Amino acid sequence: MEQSAISMTTVAPARMSAKSRRAALVAAIFLMATSAIGPGFITQTATFTTKLGAAFAFAILASILIDFVVQLNIWRIVTLTKMRASDLANAAFPGSGYLLAILVIVGGLFFNIGNIGGTGLGINAMIGLDPKLGGAISALLSIGIFLSKRAGMAVDRFIVLAGILMIALTVYVAFASAPPVGDALFQTFLPSTIDFATITTIVGGTVGGYITYSGAHRLLDKGTVGIENLGAVNRAALTGIAVTGLMRYVLFLAVLGVVAGGAVIDVSGAGANPAAQAFQAATGNIGLRIFGVIFWAAAITSVIGAAYTSVSFVTIFKRDITERARSIATVIFIAVSLFFYVIITTPPAQMLVFVGGLNGLILPIGLSIFIYAAWARSDLMGGYRYPRWLLVLGVLVCALTWYMGYKSIGPIFALLAA
Repeated sequence: MEQSAISMTTVAPARMSAKSRRAALVAAIFLMATSAIGPGFITQTATFTTKLGAAFAFAILASILIDFVVQLNIWRIVTLTKMRASDLANAAFPGSGYLLAILVIVGGLFFNIGNIGGTGLGINAMIGLDPKLGGAISALLSIGIFLSKRAGMAVDRFIVLAGILMIALTVYVAFASAPPVGDALFQTFLPSTIDFATITTIVGGTVGGYITYSGAHRLLDKGTVGIENLGAVNRAALTGIAVTGLMRYVLFLAVLGVVAGGAVIDVSGAGANPAAQAFQAATGNIGLRIFGVIFWAAAITSVIGAAYTSVSFVTIFKRDITERARSIATVIFIAVSLFFYVIITTPPAQMLVFVGGLNGLILPIGLSIFIYAAWARSDLMGGYRYPRWLLVLGVLVCALTWYMGYKSIGPIFALLAA
């Protein structure tokens, strides 16, 4: 039974040329990193840095450590079993794959509504265009990418270029804001305050919901699977986590420099855009334009990543779906996200913080299933002996994310009523 499930969900043969494997790994790294470094990521970082100051550094460290355990486990298990997350969940716990797919698709839809809003905010900061119109234009551009005849290559190249651009620009602003690096480093390990809702939200914004599976599913689609590719997969997962962690810390320092300098950043108003205010305070009007470019690049790559990964879970409901049909389903997913973005009145910045928290609540469900499969279902792993140290870390992170979710569910959903 399990063997047939594996064969049905193997996407491509594991034998690849060195060049093809390298391209697949780079694509997976940047898909995971740019999905994590989205507009929600930027807005959450700016919002919480404004509220907590240097103490937010501890939440960043906690999120990076959790990311490390989650991604190493998920990428390893997906590529070893050669199964999509929902198929693996069904094989481990019959029926749970459908639940996981629904949660990820719904969470991805909410996230994509915020992502499209982020593209609108980015274009507004760049050229002053109405955010609704800017969001619609960006959504149509994303649709065009998926409708192209070489959609896979177009997605990979666009995401890599956009990821490099936003990292470089954020580093520049971080230097310009002159943050108190010493205080930030001290509170990374000894914070003056710890807020579980904050940690849950930023974990959800970097590795929750669909983001957990984005890079792993891209490797699956590229055929980078099996024990023979495990070393390369581990290195790719670690690189993706490092890129995400570096970007979060640099962005935190950029905003912290502004806050420590005495600038007042509004995080509560209906039209609040705390990251834009921080960038403008750091480098003037040029900072606002730079923010617009970064925010738009982060948002549109996240629109693509959320749509691609969410639709990859549709295969649990229809196994014989063709690549062309998946592209069309992805286009429909983006179009539905755009529709709800246009009609929903929740401020985009507030929505972006909420969806990070929502995905943080989804995270422990899928992770628990995966850890169980690694621990008790060696038949799904092809007889691979799973590292005990990684399994123990996975169990600890499962327990921690369930606890954080329990402590945070009220404050997270209160964001919609605020």
